[in-house]
Amino acid sequence: MREFKIETKNGTSNVIVGESIKNVLKYLPTKDVFIITDSEVYRQYASLFPSFAVFEITPGETSKSFDCVTEIYSWLIGNEANRHSFVLGIGGGVVSDIAGFVASTYMRGVEFGFVSTTLLSQVDASVGGKNGLNFGNVKNVIGTIRQPKFVLCDGELLSSLSEPEYVAGLAEVVKHALIADYEMFKFLENHYTEVLNRSVYSINYMVERSVAIKSAIVQADEFENNIRKKLNLGHTWGHAVEVCHGLRHGESISIGLVFAAQLSLRRLLITHQECDRIVGLLRKLGLPTIISGNFDKILSVVQNDKKRFGKNIDFVLMQGVGSVEIERIALSELHEFVATFK
Repeated sequence: MREFKIETKNGTSNVIVGESIKNVLKYLPTKDVFIITDSEVYRQYASLFPSFAVFEITPGETSKSFDCVTEIYSWLIGNEANRHSFVLGIGGGVVSDIAGFVASTYMRGVEFGFVSTTLLSQVDASVGGKNGLNFGNVKNVIGTIRQPKFVLCDGELLSSLSEPEYVAGLAEVVKHALIADYEMFKFLENHYTEVLNRSVYSINYMVERSVAIKSAIVQADEFENNIRKKLNLGHTWGHAVEVCHGLRHGESISIGLVFAAQLSLRRLLITHQECDRIVGLLRKLGLPTIISGNFDKILSVVQNDKKRFGKNIDFVLMQGVGSVEIERIALSELHEFVATFK
């Protein structure tokens, strides 16, 4: 078991890798705890839940809406939740987004924590305090940045993930390697079979190194004024792909990473060999790297991204493997690149 502390002006968030859901009670108050989960997680793990009131959401991105959180507010009020109550999210990225948003806004904010049940959530979504809802076809445009008191990453829960869900989570692991961990990139290249077979060592290695990278960046820049933007690698194009094509988040991010790699290559920031290694690793891990169809709709979604500044947009590009930079790119250049990208 390994613990990472994210120290911010508003308090400390503890991310505990290797802790079991069976021990969650020792991190919770003794009363006034309200659990938010999804119906599939509850179906699989209800017997491991602590004995508190539970609200089940429908799995998937469609739950990240005002309609859903309004139902949860009504449930909390009906159960007499107060400003001293505690919200516990048990699930993947969608659950952590919703539980974090509800806790951050109910009675101007109550404390909350997560038990993370997916690889994607353990290495990324539940760590760092971003809690977002979708609005229309724009992802995470409504939200808060508020840190959970704790995040428990129980590796044993990953054994029951479907193969597509597990593989999709690997895209965020590759993202972290590309941002700041060349050694992890090489590990994934050399041990992709063990990674796909979900060896305990591989899972612990990936989760610990990913959490170490993200927690360090979040602690240095909690509100994304500067270096935290690096964590958006692959997400500007990837989020738009997710909205337009309905792929899993990780699958979309994989396509976004390839887009960022090829744009980095065009700008001579990486070599052809490095670009090929990135695409090759994603394919070894069983992740998609291309998508067909008309890119005009994807571009229209990109133009509504919250990282846009007038006629420009902040885009994270690669400087070799294990290093990135934030570039403000003209939308006209992006349109020109997409025309060749087809």
